[in-house]
Amino acid sequence: MTPAHPDCNACHPPGMTRRAAIQAGAIGLLGLGMNHVSGLRALGAPQTAKAKSVIYIFLSGGLAQHESFDMKPDAPLEVRGEFNPIRTSAPGIQICEHLPELAKRAHKFALVRSFTHPSNDHSAGHHIMLTGKSDLPLGFDPRKAKETDFPSIAAIAGRVLPSRNNLPPAVVLPEKLRHREGRMIGGQFAGQMGKQHDPWFIEMSPYHPAHYGAFPEYLFHHERGRETDAELIYEAPHLSLPQGLSTARVMDRVALRGEMERQSRLVEGTVEDAGLDKYRDAAVSLITNGKVHDAFDISRADPKWLDRYGRNSFGWSLLMARQLLEVGVRLVQVNLGNNETWDTHQAAFPNLKNFLLPPMDRAVSALLDDLDSRGLLSETLIVMGSEFGRTPRIKSIPGAKLPGRDHWGASQTIFLAGGGVRGGTVIGATDKIGAYPAESPQRPENLAATIYEGLGLPRTVEWHDPLDRPHSIYDAEPIPGLTS
Repeated sequence: MTPAHPDCNACHPPGMTRRAAIQAGAIGLLGLGMNHVSGLRALGAPQTAKAKSVIYIFLSGGLAQHESFDMKPDAPLEVRGEFNPIRTSAPGIQICEHLPELAKRAHKFALVRSFTHPSNDHSAGHHIMLTGKSDLPLGFDPRKAKETDFPSIAAIAGRVLPSRNNLPPAVVLPEKLRHREGRMIGGQFAGQMGKQHDPWFIEMSPYHPAHYGAFPEYLFHHERGRETDAELIYEAPHLSLPQGLSTARVMDRVALRGEMERQSRLVEGTVEDAGLDKYRDAAVSLITNGKVHDAFDISRADPKWLDRYGRNSFGWSLLMARQLLEVGVRLVQVNLGNNETWDTHQAAFPNLKNFLLPPMDRAVSALLDDLDSRGLLSETLIVMGSEFGRTPRIKSIPGAKLPGRDHWGASQTIFLAGGGVRGGTVIGATDKIGAYPAESPQRPENLAATIYEGLGLPRTVEWHDPLDRPHSIYDAEPIPGLTS
């Protein structure tokens, strides 16, 4: 990775350079690296509903409802915490003072304050929220992802939606979700559907076991506070042909290699690898389609929007999500916060105030404005949540100088906007201390159904496991009251 240069062009995020595909290993084509196209596939499920898209923003670690969208200012201090609520653009709705930009846009979003599921465990919570299933699969192991896990919402969307421009229908960025021990967290892959149906992960944020937040400007450690690391670079893939290699030459080489592989399969008496043709078609499309190039190249974005999203990993990721929607991706899952960044057991208030809420507030607000200005907000559903909320009472962990809150699956707030959602709406409520739903409880199955409906998927859609057994994607009704 190339360290950020202090005088790089203002419209380039730190560390991002225009790299030829061979040098970056961005595309696997005739010997080029496959690290950014390993999940590409062209799937042909019929789609009769009006085309819609979803951006699923996942805040790994657990956003505290009391410090964001379900404040309890009349509760005792050990419940309400240090932050104050502020008025918003939606009458009667108040949110945290450290979300001022979202407060100005409350008329554009809805809050589901009665969301609940049964687990307080990180790994189980991830699986529940990423698959939309409250129950865990038989043999679930919190220490690793397994083939017996339920498929993620992103994997299912990638399987049943048709491809456009040879791009995968569903994409996850800017990284896979890892625990600080380095293990992959279950629930984000295809699981029972088969590894070949894993979502396409665009990995742009390097894993580091002790780094958290929206780097570079909001990089922090839960105990030590602000940190810097010049080697932590956000590397968006830049897709282009290397110098001297024309599109015609690429196509000639594709045809030659395709014929050689076809003959090889005939000799071996198998066509098991025929699916590789789809990968090749997709790689060619990525290289030869100028609009697709731009979608993967944040440095080409309007500097005004780069500033509005924020020149950090949260802002760049949501900006890329919007760009990918415009070139044909239908669902983009954006993991805002590696390594369970939002797990605020200690120093919760300074870390939320200084490092976590500001870049999220800025980037999500910019996404709302950007989609709205392009006429895309009405057909793009935005969903934001975590694997769980946090305990109603503030706690201190042994050795911590400042307190925080523990894990709490019983209550969290889900943020929704666009895609026909009625802005300025609150669904459900929690009790006086934000511990349990007091009315209209909603579960992961309801959220998954809301996402599938936002993608225009009919109730009859199924996916099939390797034994060709059908599985319905709808396990509940969509969250009621969100749309007119």
